[in-house]
Amino acid sequence: MADKEQWDKRKITLDEVAEKAGIGRATLTRMINKRDYHVGLDIIDKLCDYFNCDINTLLVRAKKDR
Repeated sequence: MADKEQWDKRKITLDEVAEKAGIGRATLTRMINKRDYHVGLDIIDKLCDYFNCDINTLLVRAKKDR
């Protein structure tokens, strides 16, 4: 994430993001811990709204090892 440093300075918690973005804490935990976790567009949209960013700032495309 391009603005990750800015977000890190806020010292936000998963509980805060979950509550204010309207996303379950378990969903956020899975997103962080499971590299291959599939996230719905509704969740991505809520995170973009919470962080006031566009999808390109939030997501990074990782190439699969072949």
